Amino acid sequence: MEPLVTLVAVTGLLLLAGALGAGRLRRPTTALRGGLAAMFTLTGGAHFVGMREELVAMVPPALPAPGLLVTLTGIAELVCALGLLWSRTARASAAALSVLLVAMFPANVYAAGGDVPWWDELGPRTATQVIFLAATVTVLVRHGRGGTGTTTAEPATADPRLGSPPPRPSPNRRR
Repeated sequence: MEPLVTLVAVTGLLLLAGALGAGRLRRPTTALRGGLAAMFTLTGGAHFVGMREELVAMVPPALPAPGLLVTLTGIAELVCALGLLWSRTARASAAALSVLLVAMFPANVYAAGGDVPWWDELGPRTATQVIFLAATVTVLVRHGRGGTGTTTAEPATADPRLGSPPPRPSPNRRR
């Protein structure tokens, strides 16, 4: 539950900061990147401190070296959390995290097994994973797209009154 609260709270705070004048945070995708970065920093850190043993126990027995897998996924989450904060790597990080969320889902299924009815464990775990996946896919699809992600600098020759740069001659065209 803490990762979901972190995602929602940090994204909301960044959107609020944008509404109060922090220009770069006005874009919802930018705020979402910040929320995801905070969330994956929290979950990635848990692979090393606090919940490591529980995470190792979640690895299905069919997979080798559970401790190594937890370490590698924790490193991947932390690296991708940093990557979300840099505009140039945000889409690649969101793509990697999307794949990681899907790849790690069997651990949630395995962890939900036992004496508890599946809807008490697997239902909430699945719903939360879907929210996280929707957030990473949103960044992947919308970051850098026409005002929803990052802005691109216009060429110095652009006429601001026209809203677009002047046409460039074709490199294949002879003069």
